[in-house]
Amino acid sequence: MKKSSEANKRIEEVGKRILNDIRSGRFPELRLPDRSVNNIIYSPELKQYVLGERSIARSARNINQIRAFTQLVWLGYFAKQLLNEGKTSTLRDVYYSAQAFNIDFKDQPESDEIITELESLLNMPREDFNIYPEERSAIFGDLEVRYNVKGYEGRTLNLTSHPDGVMIGPALTTADFVRTSADKLIVVEKGALFTRFIEERVHERFKAVLISTTGQAPRSTRYLIRRLNRELGLPVYIFTDADPWGMHIAMVIISGSANAAHIRELTTPDAIWAGVWATDIKRYRLPSDPLDEVDIKRLHELKDDPRYTESLWKVEIDEFLRRKRKSEQEAFAKYGLTYIVEKYLPEKLREVG
Repeated sequence: MKKSSEANKRIEEVGKRILNDIRSGRFPELRLPDRSVNNIIYSPELKQYVLGERSIARSARNINQIRAFTQLVWLGYFAKQLLNEGKTSTLRDVYYSAQAFNIDFKDQPESDEIITELESLLNMPREDFNIYPEERSAIFGDLEVRYNVKGYEGRTLNLTSHPDGVMIGPALTTADFVRTSADKLIVVEKGALFTRFIEERVHERFKAVLISTTGQAPRSTRYLIRRLNRELGLPVYIFTDADPWGMHIAMVIISGSANAAHIRELTTPDAIWAGVWATDIKRYRLPSDPLDEVDIKRLHELKDDPRYTESLWKVEIDEFLRRKRKSEQEAFAKYGLTYIVEKYLPEKLREVG
């Protein structure tokens, strides 16, 4: 696979630099982009956060850096083994695997941080060197894929094959798209709504591929959304709860996050947040709850975030702050279980599309 080969090549180049330093009598040193807040910049052109030009060192010369340097070198070795053997690993697996090599991570967050450092060093997402989080997202629709993973090369699957949807994991994110009758991608935050849409045949009635993020979309899901948009030309419509956290779930799909400023292939800039909006609460007379202090604080943070400067986001943030109410996707059940499919969904798709 092209990306695996490129990841292997870049890891080998890092290894050669280290080996050349040692053979030349120098303490090996690696330089990687600085991911501190002061070096994270919002790019209006890319519509996402990116890293600036500053870099930091990981050197075997510096006693304060040698531990992180060793961890980073081991992780490069471990990733190369995964690629060579055609295997994958979860973030949790990496943490425990290190113990077999006497690599000391005090906890998984420290292990995860070194994985992010390897990403920035290689300028590739961890998924390209076969390291993934635990997955929880799912996809459903008339989309035929062809697998590339070891042992399943060439096998095809239609994603309507399972009534609960197909889990979005490494095999699916790296599969080839063979054929689809869909002309759009509908992404929903809640698993319950995803199930409702499958039961109500939304994929047929609206010619859509459906994805459930089950909260904040995992990176592999965001990557798959981008692929479906770029490779198949499917417009993307995102439906979340009507609260600041739902807004942010949509924005991370559209413009990424500051934590992933070193990655460029996870965003879908032309995706559309289609609801549930703050203004929908009044428009559809939805059951709602009061915003709490954390919600209000979060809204003020979003108001100061450069990603939320376009009119739709500003209007909806102001509406949340004015009415101080929030609502869930499931609130449409007030009007019956099929109302969200029969009335809300077609109206919103017409409105935003």
